Amino acid sequence: MGSSNPTYDLPAAPGTVALDDEAKQIVIIDQTKLPGEIRLLRLSLVEEFYQAIYLLQVRGAPAIGVFAAFAAYLLACSIKADDFDTFYEEFTRQKDYLNSSRPTAVNLSWALSRMDGIVLANRNRPIDDILAALREEALLIRKEDEDACRAIGENALSLLKPGSGLLTHCNAGALATSRYGTATSAMYLGHERGYGFHIYCDETRPLLQGARLTAYELSAAGMDVTLLCDNMAGALMASGRIDAVLVGCDRVAANGDTANKIGTSVVATLARHYGIPFYVCGPMSTIDASLKSGAEIPIEMRKPEEVTNMWYERPMAPEGIKVFNPAFDVTDHSLITAIITEKGIFYPPWSFQP
Repeated sequence: MGSSNPTYDLPAAPGTVALDDEAKQIVIIDQTKLPGEIRLLRLSLVEEFYQAIYLLQVRGAPAIGVFAAFAAYLLACSIKADDFDTFYEEFTRQKDYLNSSRPTAVNLSWALSRMDGIVLANRNRPIDDILAALREEALLIRKEDEDACRAIGENALSLLKPGSGLLTHCNAGALATSRYGTATSAMYLGHERGYGFHIYCDETRPLLQGARLTAYELSAAGMDVTLLCDNMAGALMASGRIDAVLVGCDRVAANGDTANKIGTSVVATLARHYGIPFYVCGPMSTIDASLKSGAEIPIEMRKPEEVTNMWYERPMAPEGIKVFNPAFDVTDHSLITAIITEKGIFYPPWSFQP
């Protein structure tokens, strides 16, 4: 189902990741089509769920977590089994397949693990009761995400002044979460309260999430937004127009190292050079205490065509050229001013105890 209506209310839209329980479908905005087209996808098969995550039709760590929870529930509903062991064997197979779609964002495995825990906790109950419990848990994960995003925004807003110039990288906005976003939550709340922020978005090569998504959703909400190429961030900071950098995160290691969209570590290094606070915003679910440092975070490698072909009528690189295309990089904890979560603001030395 498609539409070219550019006034879709993204920040409040329950359809960013929505469950149609009657049709047994997940409804998402196909983010690969934005900003030129608003296309809603209705998905019901495990292969469709996998492709939606891998192809970035749904993206952003919190949104992927919500999507995965809905997917686990719907997949469980499709299993034909009368006994728990048969049911759980098939549930595990489909859950593990879905979990392999993208390796870096911890929210995917976190949400699926939560849903798995619900199944095991109810193993002695009828299958219908397990399904009801899974549905309740999936809706709870979505509600928790929305509440967490708003709390992150309130905490971040306490560090910002009206009229500030803010730089963000990639898209950690309403499109990446259930509502408000993480790095953009303070921008939405500040806009509602008349803070008059001047917001700058890196285009975020090679997939242009900043240009296609963040610039789109913030400007559609009526904010003052300026777009820049990634390699212009240093010049912008040198001009004195940036007071703080706010970015999202896909995984945080125990020592405070964070994985986020490729290019984030460059922005952090520039911010340190120019003495600008660098804030990482994300829910507690993105903190992976099992990893000692960012060196242990798995980094997804993407297809070379995203660099050489995707945005051009004809290839803009020599045929057969080797391409280095990691989807994420790790920002060293020493470059991070604070990590802002729904449970509070954490400063070095890093100890993530609410």
